[in-house]
Amino acid sequence: MVLNTLSPYYFSALVGVIGLLVGSFLNVVIYRLPIMMRRDWRMECAEYLQLELDDIDNGEKPFNLVLPLSRCPECKIPIKPYQNIPVISYILLKGRCRQCRYPISMRYPAIEVLTLLLSIAIAWYLGCTLQTVFALLLTWSLIALSFIDIDQHLLPDAITLPLLWLGLLLSVFTVFTDAHSSIIGAIAGYLVLWSIYHLFKLATGKEGMGYGDFKLLALFGAWLGWQYLPIIILLSSLVGAIIGSTLIVFGNRDRNIPIPFGPYLAAAGWIALLWGKQINQLYLNAVGL
Repeated sequence: MVLNTLSPYYFSALVGVIGLLVGSFLNVVIYRLPIMMRRDWRMECAEYLQLELDDIDNGEKPFNLVLPLSRCPECKIPIKPYQNIPVISYILLKGRCRQCRYPISMRYPAIEVLTLLLSIAIAWYLGCTLQTVFALLLTWSLIALSFIDIDQHLLPDAITLPLLWLGLLLSVFTVFTDAHSSIIGAIAGYLVLWSIYHLFKLATGKEGMGYGDFKLLALFGAWLGWQYLPIIILLSSLVGAIIGSTLIVFGNRDRNIPIPFGPYLAAAGWIALLWGKQINQLYLNAVGL
């Protein structure tokens, strides 16, 4: 293959460019997928209650990840292709709509740059391998899941469940782990958080996390194997506790307002994807095993 002849620098740069383009699409997914989900829920409720669908969903049609085309939320002027180049267009437009000068959120280029950097890290660390292809797919999906959870407190099944099944399928070919570890990992990943959820609810009467978190940890169990679940849980809990406490103490955040756990799980799982083996070995050495 031609890619095999590329130096790590050129290969990482190529993947970085692809990641930048994917990051632009992820912005669309993050914004539109929750809206699409809510519309589907309303339509299902309308069908069950035998209501007129037009009375329930008066939104724009069609509305999916492709249509309608991108446009300014203020003046509704369509965004031309040359105005939608990742990062570069934002800089040239100085963060504002070309027509009405409405400010464009800094988060759009930030997500594009984040996708670029994480994609380069995957390519550099794993090289030109089959693992890289699927690790990139997982990385891009985790970015979308994290920001949707931050915005909506949702981890869409449309992303988590296909990835969970894909992880189990990859284990048949031992891409990241073997089938035995993958199957146990998927089951254990779900049951661990499911058990914590019900114990917390029994003790406090409150829901400590959502079912999407169970599926996300099951996803990592399927991809990486049960051996990586302890480090993922430990890292995500530690980071979540630190950031949550910081927001409450210094950010004047109400402690009763839920903090999405999905981004912490996603970050911990991504770290385990690349460096989980080394982290596990350091832990075993530290405890003398």
